[in-house]
Amino acid sequence: MRNMDAVFKALADPSRRKLLDQLYAHNGQTLNELCEYLDMTRQAVTKHLTLLEAANLVVVVWHGREKLHYLNAVPIQEIYDRWLSKYERPQLDALSQLKRNLEG
Repeated sequence: MRNMDAVFKALADPSRRKLLDQLYAHNGQTLNELCEYLDMTRQAVTKHLTLLEAANLVVVVWHGREKLHYLNAVPIQEIYDRWLSKYERPQLDALSQLKRNLEG
């Protein structure tokens, strides 16, 4: 549960969500590339990336002298599996029942 708490904390900030969106759009970016999307200092972006790494939402891979950042969607999938997917089933069942009623 502690890991999920870190993920929720990381996702709570709009700047961190924007970083994740940028990595989703183009995975494997450097700090300089990611800084282009946010109106903040490199130091502030680094702090956000550190928190995302701690939550295991971002994985760093060194490619020579470059530090590349990659999105790790597994923690988000775990949140979906644990918290969101169970709420979809009743809605899908209701839509199926509505369709049957309208066709019958």
